[in-house]
Amino acid sequence: MVTLQGMADRMTREQRHRCMSRIRGRDTKPELVVRRWLWHQGFRYRLYVKSLPGRPDIVMRKWRTVIFVNGCFWHGHECQRQRPATNAQFWQDKITRNRERDERNQALLQAAGWHVIVVWECQLSPKRRVETLRELDLALSRIVLQRNGAQPRAYSLPDAEQAPMAAEPTAEYTCSVKPEPKQAKNE
Repeated sequence: MVTLQGMADRMTREQRHRCMSRIRGRDTKPELVVRRWLWHQGFRYRLYVKSLPGRPDIVMRKWRTVIFVNGCFWHGHECQRQRPATNAQFWQDKITRNRERDERNQALLQAAGWHVIVVWECQLSPKRRVETLRELDLALSRIVLQRNGAQPRAYSLPDAEQAPMAAEPTAEYTCSVKPEPKQAKNE
């Protein structure tokens, strides 16, 4: 029986191998969440563009932006505390190679002028999903503004002494138009 750091595995090695070999990297639930949200926000995209390093999950050519939706286990995110106890060195080496490959691909994309956004699987849990999608919206808004040449600017406020007040005590307001006299109704 295989253990995962204190947890008993109820599968044999062959069963576990069969299950793990069927895990695919396309159309995962977290990826579908991001894709549906992007579509409803009006963003159009392509999937798994082979000509780009790392075959990004989502490519928005118009905004020169790629989005990777990474699984926490496979890409070695810090939130993933459970590591397989069986064949631990193999998994540690594999995850280290995955992280190095991810960094290399992201550096190549950035060098080619692409904006790279990484969304982790744990960030799309129901508790954190709204916050994550807001952050994604903010990041994409900044990219859109930057691509359109708009620069965010700070507005300067006048000094408190010079600023007009909403209701100034010294101002007198008069009506320059005299009301017309009411006409009597003919009955």
